[in-house]
Amino acid sequence: MTDKFIFRFVAGITIFVIAVVVVLNRHLIPGPATPPAFTPYLPLINAVLNGTCSLLLLLSLYFIKQGNIALHKRINILTFCLSSLFLVSYILFHYLMRNDTLYGDANGDGVLSAAEKATAGTSRSIYLAILVPHIVLAAGVLPLILLSFYRGLQMQVEKHKKLVRWTFPLWLFVTISGVVVYLMIKPYYHF
Repeated sequence: MTDKFIFRFVAGITIFVIAVVVVLNRHLIPGPATPPAFTPYLPLINAVLNGTCSLLLLLSLYFIKQGNIALHKRINILTFCLSSLFLVSYILFHYLMRNDTLYGDANGDGVLSAAEKATAGTSRSIYLAILVPHIVLAAGVLPLILLSFYRGLQMQVEKHKKLVRWTFPLWLFVTISGVVVYLMIKPYYHF
């Protein structure tokens, strides 16, 4: 496979995933009238997957620093698989749940009243300050993850190293901030 093909393939996957997420967040595809009973558990599952990926990324770094390429590679394959599972679960949740959860919406009516906004106070600003870069970087890191993963599997070590200088900290931020976002928004889920 040529680099040109790989770049096009990665660009295609990235565009497709971002388009699906945007379409679901805009509610352009109708989901079921009544979500399945397992739906409320998906955000927790997503947080556990993100947290696990955070730990695995740190383990991966540790093992490559120790020169254990085989274990580094296995851990990265597992991390990639769990992140892919997260993405499927995230998309499924946003397809099944038709109501957006707003930080501070204590009564779950989908409207953030002035009183609810006042009660949330600065914690809402902190939440948004974490959420916005989380979303932007989650979209931006996807092609870097795919390219880094490919270069690593192909043992193109120098190209892999150049990519992971950016991929690793961004991916780690996205996984950790994903857990933080979940913990902060959790009190406002109304299923």
